[in-house]
Amino acid sequence: MELDDAYANVPHIPGGAQYPARWTVAAEAFRARLTAQRRAELGLPYGDGARQVFDLFHPTGTARGLCVFVHGGYWLRFDRSYWSHLAAGPLARGWAVAMPSYDLCPEVRIADITRQIARATCVLAARSEGPLAFVGHSAGGHLVARMAVPGALPADVAARLSHVMPISPVSDLRPLLQTSMNEQFQLDRMAAEAESPALMRPLPVPVTVWVGADERPVFLDQARWLASAWNAGHEIAKGRHHFDVIEALEDPKSRMVEQLLG
Repeated sequence: MELDDAYANVPHIPGGAQYPARWTVAAEAFRARLTAQRRAELGLPYGDGARQVFDLFHPTGTARGLCVFVHGGYWLRFDRSYWSHLAAGPLARGWAVAMPSYDLCPEVRIADITRQIARATCVLAARSEGPLAFVGHSAGGHLVARMAVPGALPADVAARLSHVMPISPVSDLRPLLQTSMNEQFQLDRMAAEAESPALMRPLPVPVTVWVGADERPVFLDQARWLASAWNAGHEIAKGRHHFDVIEALEDPKSRMVEQLLG
């Protein structure tokens, strides 16, 4: 369809098809190391479905707060197991890190996934203390932005949000109506508008929208739309594309991690 190529990342990133395998290797090694240190709890349920589970990684000592990373994949692919290594930066700064999986389209709708992330957040909040920082990539950027909208979370949980960082988010879902992916999303215009953070008013929570300077033009647009609509921080990472922009989460001294956690 008209916007299929515009929203395609793999063909426009050198070696793009190899990134998932690289993520898997790094994530497996990270989990093995944290498991050996007894700092990993894997596959904890937050709902009834097989994919409604999260991994929880603990820092050394008492956690300063909880950082929740929500993965991307156009709500169609991937799970928590690809991204474990991205917990390294927040962990080194003394934060616990949770990584939930969720059901995928077309078995569920995007609105259902939003509700699943909210449910996961409530379960995580009940077993943790202190601030909650949210970071999500691509479709995960959409999902963490949705958590910053009034009504998505109970008031007592929302009050604990310390920072929300959508990375390369899809903030306005209406253009997806012009992609073949919508055969699986099954969005109409009303449903797309109802799930578009850029069309909503946020909670009074610090938000930073992050995007790679070398991303597809539509993702630069999507990031700009959200930052403008929410009067949020807007960081454009030089030399970064859609797949490597998240690597800064591994570095506790990166500007991304410092901005997210303070």
